[in-house]
Amino acid sequence: MFKINDNYLKLPGSYLFSTIGKKVAAYTAANPDKEVIKLGIGDVTLPLAPAVIKRLHSAVDEMAVKETFKGYAPDLGYEFLRTTIVENDYKARGCDIAADEIFVSDGAKSDSGNIGDIFAVDNKIAVCDPVYPVYVDTNAMAGRTGVYNPETEKWSDVIYMPCTKENNFVPELPKEEPDIIYLCFPNNPTGTTITKDQLQVWVDYALKIGAVIIYDAAYEAYISTENIPHSIYECEGAKGCAIELRSFSKNAGFTGTRLGFTVIPKELKCGDVMLHSLWARRHGTKFNGAPYIIQAAGAAVYTDEGKKETKEQIAYYMNNAKIIRDGLTGAGYEVYGGVDAPYIWLKTPDKMTSWEFFDYLLENLNIVGTPGSGFGPSGEGYFRLTAFGSLENTKKAMERIKAGKA
Repeated sequence: MFKINDNYLKLPGSYLFSTIGKKVAAYTAANPDKEVIKLGIGDVTLPLAPAVIKRLHSAVDEMAVKETFKGYAPDLGYEFLRTTIVENDYKARGCDIAADEIFVSDGAKSDSGNIGDIFAVDNKIAVCDPVYPVYVDTNAMAGRTGVYNPETEKWSDVIYMPCTKENNFVPELPKEEPDIIYLCFPNNPTGTTITKDQLQVWVDYALKIGAVIIYDAAYEAYISTENIPHSIYECEGAKGCAIELRSFSKNAGFTGTRLGFTVIPKELKCGDVMLHSLWARRHGTKFNGAPYIIQAAGAAVYTDEGKKETKEQIAYYMNNAKIIRDGLTGAGYEVYGGVDAPYIWLKTPDKMTSWEFFDYLLENLNIVGTPGSGFGPSGEGYFRLTAFGSLENTKKAMERIKAGKA
């Protein structure tokens, strides 16, 4: 008889955002007259930039002509996109990354989960706490996290690195040595950042102990503060210890069209084995490439028009973030993030738990956010709001919060 991967049975409950979706659906079904403002899931709301749409249309037209039709994409992605990425995201920042070290995919979420395929099951992972739940959940599915304790809400074989008000939401080097370190900056969910000097400490540490860093830079386009690195490869030695994940979802609105990439330098090795070769084999075997029309649209993001238009969209969302920050601060909340990231992290009022505050906002103010506890035990007592809503709804939500603060 067949057997299942029983690691899935160890997972507590459902995926965080699935749980939120079910609660919101139940509430709206019971209260069809209520206007619910959703500031929970980090999905963009502005349409794709005109330069991107124009290129999408022309790429579709190419697919209708025999001479320009495209079939399977190259394993690593089309060279025109990889070269464009290198020139704009890496060489422009002094990072020596080659085009064949770029692996184009259908998004950073997929890659952050799939990257574990090239690592042994007995690797010890370290994660920020709170953290994007995909990192932990996918390692649990692979059997790398041990046993889940519902009382502590922790896995036995995971090294948790608390990110709290006391350390300015920046993790400290763990006492126990990890094999794989997950870092995400600007951070999801706290919206906080790390300086280049602080990140260099992590690179030096990983090189010293022989660990690999999985660096999620999905929100780098939102950075406006000086000395905040956009890429881990701005740090000396990072090519020997770090894998970087990038996304077109948040910087260019590709949440529905799906595009991202992972960088694995050839210098990154385990003994004599290049991780680049392992990921190339995995990528070529289990992934059949992002569609040509989407990759063509991705390249349009880097044109002069594309840069201008996507920068305007980012400014729109960051204006929303300022409105949320100012509105919450004015209402007496303790607020973090929202300066170099589209996420605002707030302390729940009156000692409410994260889910109690979720229920309060939904039922009394008809606003949806994300409970901090869903991102890890150190997220309890906190709450995340996103700046990805419309300007109108963002203003309306802050008016409701100001009028009905818990």
